[in-house]
Amino acid sequence: MLTVGWAGALVVSGWNPFDRATWWIEIAPALIVLPVLWATRRRFQPTNLALALIFVHGLVLIVGGAYTYARVPIGIDVESWLGLSRNPYDRFGHLMQGFVPAIVLRELLIKLGGMPPGRLLTTLVLACCLAVSASYELIEFAAAMALGQGANEFLGAQGDAWDTQWDMLTCLIGAVFAVVLLSRFHDRRLGQQFALRSAE
Repeated sequence: MLTVGWAGALVVSGWNPFDRATWWIEIAPALIVLPVLWATRRRFQPTNLALALIFVHGLVLIVGGAYTYARVPIGIDVESWLGLSRNPYDRFGHLMQGFVPAIVLRELLIKLGGMPPGRLLTTLVLACCLAVSASYELIEFAAAMALGQGANEFLGAQGDAWDTQWDMLTCLIGAVFAVVLLSRFHDRRLGQQFALRSAE
């Protein structure tokens, strides 16, 4: 399902993207994650919750790559409806950058790291999400230095001098939301998965 959905979305978004180089950069995470999921599917089988979130996050990246984040139509509509000063799709993308990895990291730390749910796990998940966001901002910085003006579409700062800080804060907020809203549900899904494996 995830493979077919992403493949279809990649074909559509890559048919005539606004900027081909930006498209490749923005969809790169999906192109990396998909083979990793296939290669580790026997050793680490994600819960349906984690897979669904990964699928949605991939679509967010693919759509952002097609239009560039500053030009995504739904973002332009929201900007107009709410009277915002910029297209908010980029902020939504960074919110997802925290929301989805928070659950995936939580699952990895419980399954592979043997960490029990609790404050230490939550703290580590939030710290890792913030570290991932900071690393991505450093990648954007490197792209800006290497490409000069050609990096504008990839950066998507839309004239905001504090865009980097807002991106990291939005990612952290997304991670907090995920942990607060989904931890109990996630624990139940993990419990069901462990029970099924034990019964086999």
